[in-house]
Amino acid sequence: MIEFLFIVGFTIALLATGISFLGIVAAIAVGFIVMALAGMIGLVFKMLPWILLAAVIVWLLKGRDKTASQARDYCYKRSRRYHRARRY
Repeated sequence: MIEFLFIVGFTIALLATGISFLGIVAAIAVGFIVMALAGMIGLVFKMLPWILLAAVIVWLLKGRDKTASQARDYCYKRSRRYHRARRY
């Protein structure tokens, strides 16, 4: 909403100063891009605690399932393929 109000106010200010229509369109396009990028950066900072929380949860859950990989390694080491590979 702030971006929209900025564009409207910016357009009115440019119209009042007598800038050409092509200059107004170019200025509005550049202003829209700058405001959109600023809004995205603001959204990232606003969501940063939740992003960090999700990263910590994934990190904790990733380190939790060690038994499955250990059991898989144990079964592989007891298999015939492992012993055949170790002979050569």
